[in-house]
Amino acid sequence: MSVRIDQFNHYQPLQPRKQSAKQNVSFGQLLNNELIDQRLKISKHAQERLNQRQITLSDEEWSSIERKVGEARQMGVNDSLVLVSDAALIINAKNNTVITAMDREEAKTQIFTNINGTIIMD
Repeated sequence: MSVRIDQFNHYQPLQPRKQSAKQNVSFGQLLNNELIDQRLKISKHAQERLNQRQITLSDEEWSSIERKVGEARQMGVNDSLVLVSDAALIINAKNNTVITAMDREEAKTQIFTNINGTIIMD
């Protein structure tokens, strides 16, 4: 998708920023917001695949995946294949989003492209 710069309306007046709301936020609130943002999101497509394939992961497994995806992101990984005991997940590390899911048996016959990292957790 390309966007041409002349498509933007350059003559819209700028809205004044609401700085007072940001200044009243405590460090703890900012930290909590950042921690919440670190949690994995599951796309609608991935949730449908998890449901269709009856793949369930425990909270402990999701937490481990979140930690490893965070480590991978720090190493520069954008899109990763995550292999757990019962599933293969494609996760966009940059956006913390599970893109799709399949069971390990199905994953054996797949070719994964456009990933730049693999996390093996079984």
